[in-house]
Amino acid sequence: MPEHSRKRRQRWIIFSVLALMYILVYFYRVSLAVVAGDISRELRLTPQQLGTLSGILFYVYAVAQLPLGPMIDRLGSRLVISGCGVLTAIGGILFSHADSLAVAMAARMLIGVGTASVLMATFTIFSHWFTKQEFGRVSGFMVAVGNLGNLSATAPLALAVAAFGWRNSFLAIGVVQALVTVLVFGMVRDRPSAADGGDGGQSGARPAGMFAAWREIFGNVNFWLLGVISFFWYGNYLALQGLWGGPYLMEVLHLSRAATGQMLMFTSLGFISGSMVTDTIARKLFRSYKKTLVTGQVMLLALMSGFLGIAELLPHPLLAAGFFAIGLAVSSGVMIYPIIRSMFRVEIVGTALTSLNFFVLMGAAVTQQVMGVIVGSFGRGATGTLPRAYHAAFAFPVAGLAIAIVFYLFARDYSDKE
Repeated sequence: MPEHSRKRRQRWIIFSVLALMYILVYFYRVSLAVVAGDISRELRLTPQQLGTLSGILFYVYAVAQLPLGPMIDRLGSRLVISGCGVLTAIGGILFSHADSLAVAMAARMLIGVGTASVLMATFTIFSHWFTKQEFGRVSGFMVAVGNLGNLSATAPLALAVAAFGWRNSFLAIGVVQALVTVLVFGMVRDRPSAADGGDGGQSGARPAGMFAAWREIFGNVNFWLLGVISFFWYGNYLALQGLWGGPYLMEVLHLSRAATGQMLMFTSLGFISGSMVTDTIARKLFRSYKKTLVTGQVMLLALMSGFLGIAELLPHPLLAAGFFAIGLAVSSGVMIYPIIRSMFRVEIVGTALTSLNFFVLMGAAVTQQVMGVIVGSFGRGATGTLPRAYHAAFAFPVAGLAIAIVFYLFARDYSDKE
């Protein structure tokens, strides 16, 4: 088999195995929205405690980004993903047996550390197996495929919980996680070997020292501007899809669990659809990753503003269309990864990607927890949490995104050809 054909086949095998792992990552990120009521009742959680339980995964995930970046650059993505996969499997199985908030928190912390490396380590592998021009397309495709995990955590999870209970459902996912981890260790390779048309890692510059890499990354003002918009991009998305969208739909719009899962599923479908074409839009229409990102975030800002009160006035078909449109707008956020790939040299790309992902996951963690505090501060009415409590809570990520967009307008427009 010619070298280029062998390499092409090998890199798509690697893509497929890593996609299975990332599907599970996304499932863990957003699955609490559907089962929030069950877990709150069984573990007797307040809104503040529920927000903390959801947010702890993202806090741990975010903090883990900083040491994981240098580990990926030095030890290799395959080893890091495999080791972290073991922690995820343990955390998932422990969560299915949680009988208190403390045990559930410990499990979510293990899941946070375990899932922290997957996407950025995957993108580091892609930086060696795909060209810079291919990177935007393949990274968007990975996010689209990974969103199948998001999809499975909506209506399918609601059906599974109704049939088998939330504990058995999460136990099954923990077992699947262990099996996929074995696949990653056995089949993934960090870079092409000589037989695949690569150098096997024998040539090229040595990785920069950890602190030198951080100085280069955090000394770039454009990195900070991208970090701020990334914080509120993902904060808005996970505020809706990962936790508070479920309680909002059930308590304010009085949808059933199944209907809530279906509504959230439209966001996943929008995200998947958008991720498949975002890179093409950036190249063919806007000819700019920055302009694509900004346009999508403005759309997201307008749509998320609906949760300040307008959403309750919409008929369900139009509301479903709105959720799908939110997913489309959210998909513009995947542009942050090719922007980072163009911003820094390949020797520190793992550290740069994980450093940016620190802002992404901190956005999810802070937003979910702050919204829990806001919702809890309003108390409960006769029929549940008051609508104005959710309006006030959603105002936090919406206002933050508006400010972030304004600041990012001053950032440099990096080209993938640089």
